[in-house]
Amino acid sequence: MPTNKTFDQINVGDSAEIVRECSSNDLLVFAHASGNHNPIHLPDTDWTGDGIVDKPVAPAMWVGCLASAVLGNILPGPGTVYRSQSFRFLEGAAVGDQLHVKVTAKEKHPDKTIVFDLTVTRGDGVRLVEGVAEVRAPSETIEFDASNIPALLVQRHRHFNKMIELAKSLPALPTAVAAPDDPNSLDGALMAAREGLIHPILIGAKDRIEAAARELGEDISAYELIDIEDEMEAAGRAVALVHEGKVKAVMKGHLHTDHLLHHVVKRDGGLRTKRRISHVFAMDIPGRKTPVLISDAAINITPDLNTKVDITQNAIDAALSIGLETPRVGILSAIETVNPAIPSSLDAAVLSKMAERGQITGAIVDGPLAMDNAIDVQAARTKGITSLVAGHAEVLIVPNLEAGNMLAKELTFIAHAEAAGLVIGAKVPVMLTSRADDGRARLASCALAMLYMHWQTTGSPAGILDREAN
Repeated sequence: MPTNKTFDQINVGDSAEIVRECSSNDLLVFAHASGNHNPIHLPDTDWTGDGIVDKPVAPAMWVGCLASAVLGNILPGPGTVYRSQSFRFLEGAAVGDQLHVKVTAKEKHPDKTIVFDLTVTRGDGVRLVEGVAEVRAPSETIEFDASNIPALLVQRHRHFNKMIELAKSLPALPTAVAAPDDPNSLDGALMAAREGLIHPILIGAKDRIEAAARELGEDISAYELIDIEDEMEAAGRAVALVHEGKVKAVMKGHLHTDHLLHHVVKRDGGLRTKRRISHVFAMDIPGRKTPVLISDAAINITPDLNTKVDITQNAIDAALSIGLETPRVGILSAIETVNPAIPSSLDAAVLSKMAERGQITGAIVDGPLAMDNAIDVQAARTKGITSLVAGHAEVLIVPNLEAGNMLAKELTFIAHAEAAGLVIGAKVPVMLTSRADDGRARLASCALAMLYMHWQTTGSPAGILDREAN
């Protein structure tokens, strides 16, 4: 555990240093804590008004206050009390800069105060800050373990941002959009078209689609619109366009999932393949190092073991397509031990063994795992679970549709996650979202579909996700 240095243990000339990388999250947290909302310090902001997102500059006081991390944690350390502080700011810092923060004891006074010189230097050697701090040093030894401080959640959806940027580098998908006759569903399709992700063909009631466009203030005259009043018939026409070679993807609009899936899974004229069709939710959860994929939460109600094999492989393929190398798959149950009275725990154990034997490929699979020890390292340690997956799961295979649907919606509405939905195992990607989802969720689903199709075609992802990013 970190231990301080008392006043008597410190000599003039003693020094301590930390290295800190400036991140976008640092700027957002400082903006909230300080109340300083100057746009030049905020990421993803066009503060010059020229239509281009500007690179933010770190607030000078944020750079300067890094000195308190050295004084409060290392030298003197726990128990230190500030008396005075002065700064001289020489240059600015930006996101990604490595900052070297150093304090050096300059003077010791009889009242137990110590004066420190402090500097903040960028990784390239440029000095950014000079200053002097006077602190009252502790007189007793104090040990403190800071690992129990609660984590800070910053609501940012950087994973989907990266997925969308990767998708923009790929050819746009000709996409049949079934019944986009409300503002949410139409906005998602048009947003994806503007971003260059899809070439949409709108299929549904013309009067309702045009009314939705007017409500959005959008001109849809450039897009093909097939006027079909009945939702079920619109879904059938969307699937038929795949067989006619006019589209390479299908997108759900404002219609019941059952109506679309009826035509996707039907034996004659549907989009079946040899593998069982299943649905994958990709969740961008603030604070998680990678997206979390959940399956199946929309199609297979009470899957048997054979169906779960395909569900698991489909979800692994989706994870590989978005750049997760050797994804970690947790097979969920109510408990983390095998109990014959709980069938899902038996299925989980079998799926894990099948992965070991190469019957499920591309990932590390473990189960049964309860939700807590699947995603939380401390929970896994508390229960004595040693596993490459426990505490680090990136793909969650749920026991049944009800569990998956509730989990996905809890993450969306309680944990502020963004969700993208995709049907895997069909002849073409089928973007399947909730009718309540906004345009952003539909845009992310288009990006997921494009990355999945690219992976299927080329055998490699369009980019790799960094598991170590903060």
